Formats: sequence, structure tokens, C-alpha cells
Amino acid sequence: MASVESQSRFGQSVKGLLSDKVGCCSGDVIALPRQVLKGSRSQESLRKMSIITTHLQYQEAIQKLEHSKNLQDQLRHLLK
Repeated sequence: MASVESQSRFGQSVKGLLSDKVGCCSGDVIALPRQVLKGSRSQESLRKMSIITTHLQYQEAIQKLEHSKNLQDQLRHLLK
């Protein structure tokens, strides 16, 4: 009788451990796609920031060119 009872407790113990392990793994399985999505979003954000940086550099170059043209016009006007 003690043997049957100890086997039953052992079975319950193993069931509990397996249940805990499955719960832990299913949490990991859920977390993995979230991390992948985060990584995708991070890559997308980096790509967008790169585009914005390039755009701002173009704007700065255009502003410098306009400023240069204004200075040239002022210089021509002064030299007349």
C-alpha cells in the first residue's frame, strides 16, 4: 500500500514539474515572437531615422546654398 501511495505521490510530483516546465516554455514561446516583432520595429525605426537624417542633410545643404546665393547677390549689389 505504501508503495502505491509513494508511486502516486511521485506521479503527482512529476506531473507538477512537467506542468511547471510546460508553463515556463509556453511563456518563452509567447515571448519569442514579441522579441522578433520588437526587433523588426527597431530595424524599421532605424531605417526611418536614417531616411530622416538624410533628408535633414539635404535641407541643410539647400539652406547653405540659398544663403550663399543671398551673399553673392548682396556682394554684387555692393560692387555696383
